[in-house]
Amino acid sequence: MNLRQLSDLLGLSPTTVSRALGGYPEVSEETRRRVRAAADAHGYRPNRRAASLATGRAMAVGHVIATSHSHEMVNPVFSDFVAGAGEVYAARGYDMVMSVVADGQEVAAYRNMAETGSVDGIIVHGPRRGDVRIDVLRDLGLPFVVHGRAPLEHSDYSFVDIENARAFRRATDLLLDLGHRRIALINGRAEMDFARRRRSGWAEALAARGFPVTTDMEVNAEMSEQAGHAAAVALLARNDAPTAFLVSSIIMAIGVRRAIHEAGLAMPGDVSVVIHDDMLGYLGNGGDRPVFTATRSSVRAAGRRCAELLIERIADPALAPAQEVWDCELVTGGSTAPPP
Repeated sequence: MNLRQLSDLLGLSPTTVSRALGGYPEVSEETRRRVRAAADAHGYRPNRRAASLATGRAMAVGHVIATSHSHEMVNPVFSDFVAGAGEVYAARGYDMVMSVVADGQEVAAYRNMAETGSVDGIIVHGPRRGDVRIDVLRDLGLPFVVHGRAPLEHSDYSFVDIENARAFRRATDLLLDLGHRRIALINGRAEMDFARRRRSGWAEALAARGFPVTTDMEVNAEMSEQAGHAAAVALLARNDAPTAFLVSSIIMAIGVRRAIHEAGLAMPGDVSVVIHDDMLGYLGNGGDRPVFTATRSSVRAAGRRCAELLIERIADPALAPAQEVWDCELVTGGSTAPPP
């Protein structure tokens, strides 16, 4: 079915149908729902070139990744986020433009996208300390949504994030309640904002119970299995080795578990582990009984929501910033017990 046939079926003009599918604010929500339902029922998929001509848009959303972070392209967390966002793009008739650039060239890539009109908006990944991308995108006038939050000096922008500090404080409290006192934190890179917030939750929980917060019990690294393994090996070799690990991802936690087994120890009998679980499609945390005790929030759902918010802002740039912070569920798995 083409646009004209769908329009005739609905008794609407092709322009109205195209704008309804594109999320334009001047089309009522009732009409948008009616058009989308009919498009789904009849298998209609917008012709992106025609939609671009009709709307004056590129019908594309940009994702820019620097080469120093290009490992994220094959990271299951990033992949699940993009899969969630892609579901929304496909439903709304948008393409995804993925650009991998040299370190320090992200801003130049944004400027090029704005000047050429190759995208209608941007998803910003991995906000970090000293991040200038939000100010640049605001100056360029490109609609954008941030996955995560930038440092506190930024406030008037749209984002979707999780309560990282609260989640890791709850996780640390759980370990303290079990009797653990030497709780190591294996975290993402220190410049990343989510890592800063997670460290804050860990440190606040320890300080609230009167326990010292020592930097020799924390490691910042790339969130890979190898990095998790190396960090745990080093920490377990100490005379005052931790009895528990708080780990920023299930990917790193697999490496931590490997290090525990290599040391001749058992999880959770000798060492407990609590992780953050992004509910990855191809790397799950067990079934009814999770492998790891975890703070949990779906990164795929975050991808869908970021895409929805961005397309709304593409349709109506005057919309006020949308700022969503999701709480994390704390689930008990087979990786935590009182210390030996």
